[in-house]
Amino acid sequence: MEHITATPMAKAPAERFTGDVYLNPIETPTAPARLASALVRFTPGARTNWHRHANGQTLYITDGVGLVGTRDGNVVRVSAGHTIKCPAGEEHWHGATDTTLMAHIAMVVGDADGDGTTWLEPVTDEQYANAVDTSR
Repeated sequence: MEHITATPMAKAPAERFTGDVYLNPIETPTAPARLASALVRFTPGARTNWHRHANGQTLYITDGVGLVGTRDGNVVRVSAGHTIKCPAGEEHWHGATDTTLMAHIAMVVGDADGDGTTWLEPVTDEQYANAVDTSR
């Protein structure tokens, strides 16, 4: 057994996120394990870039209100206690609403080369504003 009393919080990299986002790693796997997880906190208006996961992603919302969007224009408004499952290969983004914080635990099962995430371009301000409007 290993008891980890605290994990260091770090600001998320600007090349993958818009706005102020903070990460606390929960599990960084060592082979043969492949489950990676982190607590991710988004300030109002903050969001991920478009991205996809080789083996999918599960998000468990722990606090606040947020949005999860897909390339086909589907947007889901989420709040504490909700779980979102993004299937393998689906391009999506997630973040806080324009007026609230949002935190979630992000879980991905990686592949032999890492966590299996492919990071893409930022979600534009127009795409984000449309998502906020359609989710109300």
